Formats: sequence, structure tokens, C-alpha cells
Amino acid sequence: MSWSAQQYVTFEDERTRPARDLLAATPTAQARAVVDIGCGPGNSTELLVQRFPEANVSGLDSSADMIDAARKRLPGLQFEVVEIDRWADAGPFDVIFANAVLQWVPDHASLLPALVSKLAAGGSLAIQMPDNLNEPSHRLMREVAANGPWARKLSGAAGQRTDMASATEYFSMLRPHCDRVDVWRTTYHHQLPGGAAGVVEWFKGSGLIPFLNPLTEEERAQYLERYLAAVSEAYPALADGSVLLPFPRLFIVATR
Repeated sequence: MSWSAQQYVTFEDERTRPARDLLAATPTAQARAVVDIGCGPGNSTELLVQRFPEANVSGLDSSADMIDAARKRLPGLQFEVVEIDRWADAGPFDVIFANAVLQWVPDHASLLPALVSKLAAGGSLAIQMPDNLNEPSHRLMREVAANGPWARKLSGAAGQRTDMASATEYFSMLRPHCDRVDVWRTTYHHQLPGGAAGVVEWFKGSGLIPFLNPLTEEERAQYLERYLAAVSEAYPALADGSVLLPFPRLFIVATR
């Protein structure tokens, strides 16, 4: 199992809402060059096109499947398969948009100032990252991984997500390079159909991928069975059978 555009967009409305909120807080009013790094299937890129209709909007992602989906969605734009930490375009860009992607990229202390250096004067780096590694959903991923016959296979799975710095640390990373830095944290509460199974389906499109990729098909089924049982206890169903998933996210808008 790898990054799948089809799996990701199962909850497209819920996944796009933080991107809308991030874009609404981005102060850049006019733009000529805008890039969506970690663009996924193009749902966030579409927002950028709507906000900046006169700009040259492009996107990049490490997943070929995501880029294929983005190209079908927005055939008039340029999309590229590339790792963010190997992205060589020097810009300048008026907006660099990074929605729910930098949590997969290491060394933020070097990466974030490097991204700011690609901005034009007055341009904005807009970042949103899930801040949920300590939530039951992710704690249980690690516990199931460590306490099953696949423990050795999955010993490095948790390390594929970058540990989040504090809001103060992110501010300190960016403030010397920017005129203004805004940092805030929001917890969304997503109502998902299907009870605990809905939570599992959500994370099959994101957080579970490093835990499922190394496993055989039979092992994946067994892992997901154990994970579902644990999630059922951590996220009890509501009266209508749905479940409320708390999802904290960290937002940063740094303007040069």
C-alpha cells in the first residue's frame, strides 16, 4: 500500500477545510508565481487557482499517483514529481503553499528558512501540519506495530513522521528571515461515518501508510484488525453510529 489519490480524497471536504483556513490567513493579495508543494491530488492547488486567477500556479508532490490525479483535475497547470527537500527551483514565488506535507520532511530548522529564501519580497510561506502524533489514533498505530509479529518490520515506521517543534521554536526559526510570522493551532472535530472503521479509513490515506507499506497483504489485514479494535475503544461511536475525530493542526504563515 502506498500513497493513493483515491484513498486520500475519500474525505476530501474534511482534508480541504484546513487548506481553506490557511489560505484565508495568507496576507499576500496579488501574486504572479504560486506553488503548491505537496499538492496531493490537486484539491489545495484548486483553491490557489481560485484565489490567484492571474498567477502562474504550479504543484509538486513525491507521489506519481497524486500528480496523475492533480493533472487530470487541473490539466492546464504544470505539476512535477519531486521530493520537497530536493526541489531546486529558486523562484521567486509570491506564495509557497504547504498543506499537510512538511510533517513528512525532516530538518525543519534548515528547510523552512530555505523555503523562505525562495519567496519574493512580500511573499508568504503558508504551512499547515497535522499535530496529532500524541493523539490516540497515532499512539495506537505505534502500539499495534510494537506488539505484533511484525514488530521488527515496523521498527522504523513511526520515524517517518518528523517530530513537531513547538510554536515558539517555529517562530524563532522563521522570524529572522521574515517581516511577520503568525503561528496558531486549531483542533478540528471531524464527524466520520462508520464509527471506528471511519477513523481507520481516514488514516489509511495518510498516517497508516508507513505502517502498512512494509507488510504482506495478510499481515496488513491482521494489523488493521487489531488497530480497528483499539480505535473502537478510543473513539466510541455516537448515537447515530458516526464518530467524532479530534484532529489538531499547526498553522504557520511567514511573510518575507
